Amino acid sequence: MLPKAKEIVDAADLKMKDAVDFLEEDLKNYRVGKATPAVFNGVSVDYYGTPTPLNQVASVTAPDARTLAIQPWERSMIGKIEKAILDANIGLTPSNNGEIIRCVVPALTEERRRELIKKAKAQGETTKVTIRNVRRDGIDQLKKAQKEGLSEDGEKEGEDELQKVTDKRVKAVDEIIAAKEKEILTV
Repeated sequence: MLPKAKEIVDAADLKMKDAVDFLEEDLKNYRVGKATPAVFNGVSVDYYGTPTPLNQVASVTAPDARTLAIQPWERSMIGKIEKAILDANIGLTPSNNGEIIRCVVPALTEERRRELIKKAKAQGETTKVTIRNVRRDGIDQLKKAQKEGLSEDGEKEGEDELQKVTDKRVKAVDEIIAAKEKEILTV
């Protein structure tokens, strides 16, 4: 493949990889009935007037499969952390003993499992659309490069390679969604 075409394909592949990585990170935040500190990734605590991620004001651990423990670095933050967890509306109710905040992860209902699967599939489709948009942009760049001197064969070779990369990334999205669906359905 010609250097210009390879450059365009590589840039598109990197954007597609970023979309897949974003999907994986987003799916980690789904609470699937077992305790994982990642459910607090979107929780911000009012730390002396500044919204601060929870993991920067406390350590979050999962002592067992159904419990999350939050150990604030300052005792005065316990109330603010509890309020932030409730405000985040992640389905967890915090309780504290004056030093540690505990959140018991409730078991998922069948209806909630179906909801999560539906949401995960929708995220997967959104990611696939993003990947296809990147492919379209890459093809447009290849056509533009052809007008600027790239050979027709070079442009076609670039398009073929771009399609292979797209297929690979879409397949990765399908595998990620299938794995998440299996995880959600596991009781």
